[in-house]
Amino acid sequence: MQSFEDLQLPAEMIEALSAEGFEEPTEFQRAAIPLLRRGNNLLGAVGPGAGTLLAYGTAILERTQPQAGRAGALVLVPTAVAATGLAESLGRVAATTGQSVGALGGAWLLPERCDVLFATPDDVKAAVDGSSLTLEGVEFLVLDGASAIETISGLDTVGTLFEYVRAGAQRVVLSQPVTEATGAFVATHVAKAIRVPAAPAVEGATAKPPDRGEIRFRITGEDRVAALAPLVSELLDDEARHVLLFCRSEDRAADVGDYLTLHGFMAGAPGDETAPVWLAVDALAAREALNRSPSPATVATVSLDCPADVDTMDRRHGAGGQATVLLVPREVPHFRDTARRTGYRVRPLPPPESVVEDRISEIRVRLEEAATRGDLAPLYLVLEPLLERFSPQELAAAALALLIPRPPDAPAAPNVKARAEKATGTDGWTRLFVSIGELEGVQPRDLLGALAGESGVDGSSFGKIEIRDTYSLVEVRPSDAEKVIKAVNGSSIRGRSARVDYDRGSGTKSRESRTRRGSRGRE
Repeated sequence: MQSFEDLQLPAEMIEALSAEGFEEPTEFQRAAIPLLRRGNNLLGAVGPGAGTLLAYGTAILERTQPQAGRAGALVLVPTAVAATGLAESLGRVAATTGQSVGALGGAWLLPERCDVLFATPDDVKAAVDGSSLTLEGVEFLVLDGASAIETISGLDTVGTLFEYVRAGAQRVVLSQPVTEATGAFVATHVAKAIRVPAAPAVEGATAKPPDRGEIRFRITGEDRVAALAPLVSELLDDEARHVLLFCRSEDRAADVGDYLTLHGFMAGAPGDETAPVWLAVDALAAREALNRSPSPATVATVSLDCPADVDTMDRRHGAGGQATVLLVPREVPHFRDTARRTGYRVRPLPPPESVVEDRISEIRVRLEEAATRGDLAPLYLVLEPLLERFSPQELAAAALALLIPRPPDAPAAPNVKARAEKATGTDGWTRLFVSIGELEGVQPRDLLGALAGESGVDGSSFGKIEIRDTYSLVEVRPSDAEKVIKAVNGSSIRGRSARVDYDRGSGTKSRESRTRRGSRGRE
């Protein structure tokens, strides 16, 4: 079953899922949804990242009818933050099916009267004891994150709530890992539960997969896109010529492309040598484009969402260079398990350092200390004549400008230095990448004229010029490289906006390709 249509979900639900960017079910959803639609109880040995919310959420929305102020479905989760996040996600789908969704412990209007309620066990117990919530109408009961709840508060309260719900209600327990306590809980409170995926016949008998290397992960907030620009910058400043970025849907890819373009990173389709970022939805098609690229090892792969299963992880990250996945905290257990079963070693990637923010914080602290010392009165006399012409904010900003001078000979940032050094060969020339090539009809003399004319650098400072199909490589004296990049980047060459940067390729190694040269590259 390769689509939600194959799972025979209602047409309006399929349309709602598609609108939210969910077009193909995960491995767990393909196995669990048919079982849940038939009313079976379920033990899911999976965690967030496997598609758990939609697996039980679609069954809830299909099988639970609005009950005029009483919850028909109850989902128990580890934290109030998780309750709100999951309720918001399912609520967008429920908008087309007619049910109301809410969460206890957040900014929700009368959540106790919602058709589908998300909450922590303690919040539900308190609401029931306070008579603001009744569980008499619950027909679908979910425990999402049993092992996490066991660690945080134990399963005693959960057991009490399961006893409150009528015995015939459909029950789902999700846990990764399935601990001994969770297994005992399911045996006691969830009759005839079907386990997905099935437990191995002999513990530890599964063959160990081959070592596929390392895959990194970075913890982000719910807005993963905000973490993209720093990560892409890090990867391009390191070893990567391109970043192949996997998104859940075409709409998501379009939004991500707009965001990255806003931050100066040109995005294109996989294989586009003029774009530093390649956006992909179809992992197999992207893999083919990656394999056709001149140097797959210089293409870093990034998943914006957690790979749901072994096949997805292998298709996305089984080729190319450095592999990285962005995760929200609750997805880490599923990611680690999937990576282990695929054959990857995992390594957490620390948050990006923010030297600028640290400096800004330091300046603010110093200003606060100066403003509270109490000896500023004499300085008001200095400012008095200026206050007639400038606002206090303008004068404060001017004072900051005096405090933080920008020396004209300030050293380049470390990442820029590293890129410049990497692009400089043993022959003393620095190689620049220009995103204009033979397909635009450009000749070496065109590039030389544009680069020298825009930057003011003398033509004798340029060396060999190689014209490739979609880009060009130009040698320049190291002392002039930064000037050329700043002057020409974004300018028009033969009617097309050009991107110019240090070459991120093989440095001093020669590359086999079709080239056009003049005397030392000039015509």
